[in-house]
Amino acid sequence: MRQKYVISRDCAKNELKIREYAIIDKNLKKVATSMLHNESFSFLCEETYESAIIENFISKGMGPLISILRTNNIFPIAQYAAETAETVMALYNSTEDGSVELFFDDDDLFSDATGVN
Repeated sequence: MRQKYVISRDCAKNELKIREYAIIDKNLKKVATSMLHNESFSFLCEETYESAIIENFISKGMGPLISILRTNNIFPIAQYAAETAETVMALYNSTEDGSVELFFDDDDLFSDATGVN
């Protein structure tokens, strides 16, 4: 599965949003990643977090931050959750609003495990 997470921090609203998108159209399965457009992804869900809670969990470390970012709606595998948490930490190291897109392709996991690209 190919997924995209859009992680954005809004300082004025004191919140963090994570939006999850995925390629669900089976006709796009064989389309090269470089050929995909934003319209290729379907919106799956969105979670909003209070910045004070996120900052508190950042101070506790990576594990606690991952645990608060994972929800019933958004529950990425460990590798993706860690990258998401690292991105959130980077956003909160900045004093400005920011937005980052993370792209994950499960096929990369399989090719890494087998050594085949």
